Amino acid sequence: MHSRISARSLEASLGGWRTREPAYEALADGIRLLCLDNRIAARTLLPAERALAQTLGLSRTTVASAYASLRASGHIESVRGSGSVTTAQPLRGGGTVFAEPGSIDLQQASPSAWPGLAGVMAEMASDAARLVSRTGYDTLGSTGLRDVIAERYTARGIRTSRDQILVTAGAQSAIHLIAEVLVARGDRVLVETPTYPHAAEALRAAGARLVAVPVTTAHGWDLDRLDEAARRTRPTLAYLMPTLQNPTGRSMTAMEQNALREVAQRGCTLVVDETTAELSFGAPAPAALPDDDVVRIGSLGKTVWGGLRVGWVRAQPEVIRRLHAARPARDLGTPEFEQEVAARLIPRMPEILPQRAELLATGYRAVRAALRDRLPDWDVPEVCGGVALWVGLPAPLSGPLVLGARAEHVYLSGGQRFAVDGGHENRLRIPFTASPAELERAVQVLATVWPRVASGARTAGPTPLDALV
Repeated sequence: MHSRISARSLEASLGGWRTREPAYEALADGIRLLCLDNRIAARTLLPAERALAQTLGLSRTTVASAYASLRASGHIESVRGSGSVTTAQPLRGGGTVFAEPGSIDLQQASPSAWPGLAGVMAEMASDAARLVSRTGYDTLGSTGLRDVIAERYTARGIRTSRDQILVTAGAQSAIHLIAEVLVARGDRVLVETPTYPHAAEALRAAGARLVAVPVTTAHGWDLDRLDEAARRTRPTLAYLMPTLQNPTGRSMTAMEQNALREVAQRGCTLVVDETTAELSFGAPAPAALPDDDVVRIGSLGKTVWGGLRVGWVRAQPEVIRRLHAARPARDLGTPEFEQEVAARLIPRMPEILPQRAELLATGYRAVRAALRDRLPDWDVPEVCGGVALWVGLPAPLSGPLVLGARAEHVYLSGGQRFAVDGGHENRLRIPFTASPAELERAVQVLATVWPRVASGARTAGPTPLDALV
């Protein structure tokens, strides 16, 4: 049986889709982008033409033409009497067999592997006989790895013991586990907007009702909205990235952290995602909420390599016991080899992090200079770390711009991808994790595509068909 998306849900996901003429192509583009970003999963039944036309205030002919365009481009299949269903879309960009020659994939904001990783893996492979003597099913994490993670927290001023650490198969696995255990269906959860989209998806899958708190690169967290949302909705959990937030690159001030503590004192569990927190290349990022009751998520995906699927949760022992008890239903543990590699890497962070800072700073300087040179009307923020720029566009045309860039084999995610409840059509996340040459070429493509997209939006207007419902 196919999953379904209602006309109302599709309308909310589309956001400001009406960016050019003809209207049916603008609508088709909006749905294409949702499919390409996996915000509409493959094999999802789309709304009937009449229902979508009524919801969007369009004629049925316009919606039928949009569906015909989607069929022609291979994004949906339609069967008489059964409706229109989205198709599986091949992944694009580096690391997949579907990559176009010379394509640039900036959808994943993750730097290349730390240069010393291969050597550490080779050393570990020489000790394989000891490793394979274990059962291989480890749902808590090896003692050695939990010890070095705990020692690193203690060195940061957060006294930690191994019974406060659970090792997971990456940060995403940790987020899903936390959502399943700490969130009940119908619970309100505070989430930044923009935010890490897969975290929002995990929380929604657990039945959470997300309450958005705005954050911007220039002004930080909206404390009035935070206080109002906390008082009005009484959230049970808050998921945030207080240090070098993805995608804005902003870090919380002491005043913002104190405001968040006040929310926690009303019975809200704070979940802090620190996967990008150590990626500073300017002034050292401020320590994020050193409070002992905070549930922390960490990983080596951004600091060492995205292919090293090792993450962890740091929390009070009773929370770790709850997470551990629930884990076997999700997976049977973190691979032993990766754990041993991670245990050798974490003590070397004082060596690893400066190299990552230099790599990211080089990419940041290259892409920022290229944007300011080629697209001077765009709002290009200054950041001191993280993995991406949250760029402001002169018009809410992020979706059409992303589609136009994809046609030139540059793959980006539009601002809407990071929104909790719609919006951010005037924003574009541009990671600076690729090489300077790739980033400069990507900006060249954006500079070529942007005038066409902006020109199409200026000429858009209502069509006679749209008056008919």
